This record gives sequence, C-alpha cells and structure tokens, in this order.
Amino acid sequence: MAASGLRAAAGALRRACGGAWGPRPGRRLSRQRGAAPGPPPCRPRAPARRSLGPCPCSSPPMAGNAQTPAPVGAAREQRRQARSGWPGGARGWEDAEQRAKKPRSSPDGEPHRKLPKRKIVLLVAYSGKGYHGMQRNVGSSQFKTIEDDLVSALVQSGCIPENHGEDMKKMSFQRCARTDKGVSAAGQVVSLKVWLIDDILEKINSHLPPHIRILGLKRVTGGFNSKNKCDARTYFYMLPTFAFAHKDHDVQDESYRLSVETLRRVNGLLACYKGTHSFHNFTSQKGPREASARRYILDMFCEEPFVREGMEFAVIKVKGQSFMTHQIRKMVGLVVAIVKGYAPESVLERSWGEAKVDVPKAPGLGLVLERVHFEKYNQRFGNDGLHEPLDWTREEAGVTAFKEQHIYPTIISTERHERSMAQWLSTLPVHDFNASAHAAAGPGTKVPGPPGDSD
Repeated sequence: MAASGLRAAAGALRRACGGAWGPRPGRRLSRQRGAAPGPPPCRPRAPARRSLGPCPCSSPPMAGNAQTPAPVGAAREQRRQARSGWPGGARGWEDAEQRAKKPRSSPDGEPHRKLPKRKIVLLVAYSGKGYHGMQRNVGSSQFKTIEDDLVSALVQSGCIPENHGEDMKKMSFQRCARTDKGVSAAGQVVSLKVWLIDDILEKINSHLPPHIRILGLKRVTGGFNSKNKCDARTYFYMLPTFAFAHKDHDVQDESYRLSVETLRRVNGLLACYKGTHSFHNFTSQKGPREASARRYILDMFCEEPFVREGMEFAVIKVKGQSFMTHQIRKMVGLVVAIVKGYAPESVLERSWGEAKVDVPKAPGLGLVLERVHFEKYNQRFGNDGLHEPLDWTREEAGVTAFKEQHIYPTIISTERHERSMAQWLSTLPVHDFNASAHAAAGPGTKVPGPPGDSD
C-alpha cells in the first residue's frame, strides 16, 4: 500500500509540473536499498529566460517523506531572482525603478533630447585685426584667436556640448587654412560634427561679434576633412600702389598712381612664381632639399588699381595647392623690392635655388583668404543626389557684402592711421639681396656661409 501511495503522489506531482519531467530514456530510476523511493528530480523541458515564480517542485514535502531538497536548477533560479530584484527576493522592482538612471536635463528643467551629430562645413568670414591668427591655442588665454570666439559661439548656441569646446577633436574640427596674425578671411571653411538645431546659423551668429560671421552651411560625407579635401586655396593681398613707386624717380606718398607700364612689369614678375618651385627662402625652418618646401602655384596676378578715400590700392591674387607660413607675404615682398629698385630681377630665380637669400616679408594687414576649392570632392560627391557641391555660389552676395563692410575698411583705415606699409617700405634698404651672389663676390665683399646657415 505504501508503494502505491507513493506512485500516486508522484503522478500528482508530475501532473502539477505539466509533465515536464521523467526518467531519462534507457535508464531506470535508481533506488537505494532499504530506502523509500522518492519522486524523480524535476527536469524542465526548456528553461525560460525569466521564470514567473518558484518551481512547483519547491512546494512543501509530501506526507510520509522528509524535507525534500529543491532541485539544483530551481535553487539557482531562486538565487538569480533574488539578485535581480524579483518579488520575494532581496530587492523589489519598486526599488529598481527608483534607482533607474534619470535622463539628463537641460537648463530649463526639461529632459534633454539627444540629437544625432552630423558632419557639416561652415563658410566663415572674419576680420583678423586684433587676433593672433585662426587656430585656437587650447589652455592659453593670452593670445586670442578666431577659433576662440567661434567655439564659444558653438557651445552657447547649443550646437555642441561644452566638453567638445575644451577638446576640439571630439567634434572632428578642422580648418582649411591657418591664417597668421592679423590676416583676414572671406571664405574660410571649417568642418565639424554638430547637432543640427533649428535656425542654426542665426543662433551661432547671435553669439559672434559682427566682424566674424557664418555665411553658409552644407552637409558633407562622414569622413570629410576640410584641410585634406581642399585642392587649392586662393588669397588676395591688398596694398597701396605707392608700394610699387620706384625709389629714385617716383613720389613715395598717397599721390602716386600706378602706371600701365608698371602694372605690366608687376604682372610679369608675379607670373614667374607659377609652377612648382622650392620656396625654402620664403618661410622658416625649411631646407632647400626638403620635399615639403616645394609648392605648386597655379596663378598669380595683380588686378587693376582702384581709389578709396583718396588713396590708390591694388589687389594681388594668388592661387596654389597649399602655402607655408609667411610664404605669400614674402612672395609679395620680394616683387615689391624688385619693382622699387632695391633688388635685381635675378634674385627671384636665385631664391628658388639652394643658396640662402634674404627675402623681405610684407605686412600681414592686407592678406586675405578669399576662397578654398574642392574640385575633386565635387566631382565625386557633388552630383550623387545626397550631397551638395561645395561651390558657395548662393553665398557670393554675402561674401562680397562682408568684404565691403569689414575687410576693406579695416585695411584702409589701419593703413591710414598706422601706416604699416610705409613703415615696412622704409626697412627695405637694410636688406642685402646680393649677399649670396658668389659670382659677383670680390675683395671685401661679404660672402655668406654654406646653404642652411642663418642670414
């Protein structure tokens, strides 16, 4: 009778478990000799990802039996539930909800909506007077740069988080050209990742001074880098035409007017720069045989002069693949020295050789980055239906207006009050343009050291 009662209890237990257990095929339930048979162990058919309660096998022991230990799987499930905060465990779901991470809130108390960052380019125009160049010097507040004001405006407008302003690599920031101290730009292009908020240009410009403006925005490919993707850069140098007045037989003041013959000679000298040359004498810390000193100039010429506030000015334009520090200012300075009669024309060709040549550097006031070019990028992505070509045709009116309102007046007024060009012209006689002409060296003539020595 005892055995039949146990079998009946075992059947009831099997039905309670849904028939999910039984002896393994081909095996018999082992019984210890002299011991009452107990129910077979519970073997779940397919373990669920999350159990909804204790296994029925953990119910109180049946009559006539000692305390039956819970199966190993059920005990493990109970411990997991206790750790995860399942009801009846060590922690409840109510506590878990209270401990849930709260969403980050915006300053107005509303939860911050996380927007995806997109790679864009910005068309930037600025007057460089009073700034120590374009590139930001992180950690140094002594020298103010254009990027200091630009990054501050990006943060304040909500385009980038504050920590991106401290570490610009986080937003993949890159500029096309690092303009020097006092140099302006009408078509600088920077690439970065931002949140595309509503009215983004208006909001950025509202936090910028009037002499720095964002004139355009375009979406670009995710891997776009404005410096590496730039094929060429166009600068112009604006100077008073009395810089071309000959030192011996022309007036040296504002009354000078550039003649057709002098303009033709200036353009003939500027055309000599076209092509590939070693410009190691037009920058610093470059040797004559360094490959990085070789630069390709596509075009260089001087436009027709014009009069502003009683003073005549001219604009020299130069387009090249890339330029080194002070290169354009020295290119202009050497041509001015030749036209004024301080240097022979032969020094131009000699400056590309291995000899060290003393090349004067024109003031930075009149130098302006006019535009940057992305021909290869436009050919590949400009007409793919997803991206716009980077040509800024629609922004030309804004660029022209900015030059007329901020760049030209700054150059003219500064030249009138500070006379930077006139002061620099007075230093040309101290330059020795024949110092490296070994062929002309005679008794008592100064002969320079080997190439690479300082001037």
